[in-house]
Amino acid sequence: MKFSDFVAADAIRSSVKARTKEGVIREMATALVEAGKIPAGDMEGIVKAIMKREDLGSTGIGRGVAVPHTKHPSVSRLVGTVAVSREGIDFESLDGEPVQLFFLLVSPPDRPGDHLRALENISRQLRDDSFCATLKAAPAATDIRHLLEEADSHGLVS
Repeated sequence: MKFSDFVAADAIRSSVKARTKEGVIREMATALVEAGKIPAGDMEGIVKAIMKREDLGSTGIGRGVAVPHTKHPSVSRLVGTVAVSREGIDFESLDGEPVQLFFLLVSPPDRPGDHLRALENISRQLRDDSFCATLKAAPAATDIRHLLEEADSHGLVS
């Protein structure tokens, strides 16, 4: 699975305004609504589902990265987006550090394989410190999109 299989290019945000965990999740969900990837009427339910998942344990995986995610019946296929916080947000990460790079995923409940493959591929790619640093420093959404396309084309994500 490649980033292009699930990341909505027009929902990528290179500089979020949010300063809280729920705020960034809400901002990213709004971006997916604006991109036509999730229904506006289901946004609150999706945000609540992601926050419920966060209550089980933070998806802040360390090194300034978080992968908030949920399964929700309002989507028929896996959708996601990427966002960057220049200042970093307290996400109750495993390492206690602020998060700057976010990958948000929403998948249908009946497609757990897609959900798991996306999580595996994101975590595999994000082990590359230079890739993470380049994403965090990308000045615009188009730059982030190009970096994800480059990762896809170089077979870094399979």
